[in-house]
Amino acid sequence: MQPQDARLPDFLADEASLNALIAGFENGSWPIGQWTHAAHLALGASYILDGESALERLRTNIPRYNVSQGGANTEDGGYHETLTCFWHGVIRDFIGALPPGLDRLGIVRAVVTEFAPKRDLFREFYDFDVVKSREARAKWIPPAPQ
Repeated sequence: MQPQDARLPDFLADEASLNALIAGFENGSWPIGQWTHAAHLALGASYILDGESALERLRTNIPRYNVSQGGANTEDGGYHETLTCFWHGVIRDFIGALPPGLDRLGIVRAVVTEFAPKRDLFREFYDFDVVKSREARAKWIPPAPQ
């Protein structure tokens, strides 16, 4: 087992804790108060590492989780396609640039360490209020070229 950085969330303490986050998210029992940006990142990284269709799993499971917690997926709230696709790409590219030899927990921890403090990173790539845009919530809008 790898030592845990004290700044990391409890769900990254070990593999069992990470698995509990994923299972709780998928079965709707993960507490909404703990569904943080870091939890989103950890889940996205785990899905990417699973080698399955991570983006499709996110598109299916995030709206389902929202409903399980009493939320709704509407034109103005809940699931957001552009932000989901944006973060999926950021995480995928970051993982692809990591040195070989890291285990799953190490990779997920690296993703959370890098991007948890950068919750608003998407603002560097969009010249409109992507969060409030109904169009961006409903469909993927790629970021402006840098």
